[in-house]
Amino acid sequence: MRRTGIVLTLVTLLAVAAPALAQAVTGWTEVGSDNARALDESQGLATIVRPSGTTIRYTGIGTIPADLNSQGWNHVGDPGSAQGWYVEPYQRDDRGAKLFRVQAPDGSWANYQHTLESWEANNNSFAAVSPDARWLVAGEWGTMDRLLVHPMPGVVATNPAQNLPLAGTIRLDHPVRDVQGCDFQTATRLLCSSDDPDGSLFGTTKPLLQVDLAGPLSGSDVTGHVTSLGQLPLRSGCSGSFEVEGIDFDERDNTLRVVVMSPSICILFDSKTYRFRQ
Repeated sequence: MRRTGIVLTLVTLLAVAAPALAQAVTGWTEVGSDNARALDESQGLATIVRPSGTTIRYTGIGTIPADLNSQGWNHVGDPGSAQGWYVEPYQRDDRGAKLFRVQAPDGSWANYQHTLESWEANNNSFAAVSPDARWLVAGEWGTMDRLLVHPMPGVVATNPAQNLPLAGTIRLDHPVRDVQGCDFQTATRLLCSSDDPDGSLFGTTKPLLQVDLAGPLSGSDVTGHVTSLGQLPLRSGCSGSFEVEGIDFDERDNTLRVVVMSPSICILFDSKTYRFRQ
């Protein structure tokens, strides 16, 4: 009887786990995962490739510098990197400017601020640097039909004392919701992680999105074709609402990483950075 009970319990657990395990993103194979710490790995990540070495840098509430936090910049989003440049996006609770904290390839830091357009949401969810490091793509929260494009701070816009202007938009052919991170796979393709809790836009919640641009960014508006590649992994010892966070594409070995934070108390124990390859 005891053995039978154990078998039934295992069968039940496998049946519950099976739907989550069976789900996959189109064109990508899950190859592993790493624990994601809630304090300092919960917002996103970026691979920084420099002659001195390569690092994968995460962001979270615990990584916000004290001086920025004291000035009201109390949220950091998913960072981005290309050509040795590294960018962290910050926002504040009021409708003040957005801030991009930029580290040059030589390790020096500078802060660039962007004054919001009248129609622009104050969210600064992510920073994605184009492969040529000339353009910076940023994103807002909610249901949007655009991504924002700035001249790359430190490369094209070189004066931190001046406002970082809007250079254009990526005009999406399909609305997206709650995009938490994007990264360039090529000069004309972005991969984006969506925390969409509703599922009505693409038929699934929490999708991995592919955005194919009509051409490389050049400082003017460009159209982007949006495709859902399916739901990202949602696996945890707790039930409840997962939060899909940032994303990174590592061009060294074509590894895609996506951070997914677990529900409830399990956010501390089994949140993951999932790894995929094509």
